[in-house]
Amino acid sequence: MRDMAAQHPDQGRIRQSFRRGLESYHRNASVQAEIAARLAQMLQEEGAPGRFGAALEFGCGTGHLTRQLLQRFDIGSLVLNDLVPEAALGLKELQPAPPQARFECGPIESLVLPQDLDLIASASTVQWIPDLPALTAQLAAHLKPGGWLALSGFGRRQFHELAALGSGAAAPSYLDAADWPAVLPEGVEILAVEQAPAVLEFGSAVALLKHLRQTGVNGQARQNWSRRRLQEFEAAYQARFGRGGKLPLTYDPVLLVARKTG
Repeated sequence: MRDMAAQHPDQGRIRQSFRRGLESYHRNASVQAEIAARLAQMLQEEGAPGRFGAALEFGCGTGHLTRQLLQRFDIGSLVLNDLVPEAALGLKELQPAPPQARFECGPIESLVLPQDLDLIASASTVQWIPDLPALTAQLAAHLKPGGWLALSGFGRRQFHELAALGSGAAAPSYLDAADWPAVLPEGVEILAVEQAPAVLEFGSAVALLKHLRQTGVNGQARQNWSRRRLQEFEAAYQARFGRGGKLPLTYDPVLLVARKTG
């Protein structure tokens, strides 16, 4: 399979895509909601403490993971980060809201991170980071010894149907579960990693494209859809991947829990 990685993602386009889909994201991003719940559950299963003194979540979006973490753990101070400034509105709706919660906008790579964090978490975001080894080294440097890292991204078969039909909108860092040991710095031990594809089905190309737009997940897409182009796309999709009159779309989530050992 060809390399789907886009080396230089357009952050402005990605921000615009997620901003446009922010209101509809929470109710349409069913796969991402399931990923967030499973990631928080994995933290518990691997023996994370019931309380984190200080935590950071980047790529918080509409709060799927934030809510899961707050339901399962007592968190003292919480920094929420997202590329989209409007995501800060969700902080006001968190229940229960940590008394020291605050929102910081911007790319996580350039964010001034708090020191001595007990937990750094992110769901369905790391695929947008071009240099993941550099970022994970930066994150690890801000974790306390024994601190926890809970991340999810997507594997190399993410939206493989779209890639096969010529889409150039792939995120830069689609990594399979087996790729992650080489990404994390020394002193960070993987405790659990899972990869389990999920397939959604749509009745038409219009419905599929509407889903992509409402969730912002195809953030680098540049296609302009004429009626003829849409018909050609649906015919090609149906001929190659259609099953029972439906158009499948593959998500390939990869989830991991790790811990700083020193």
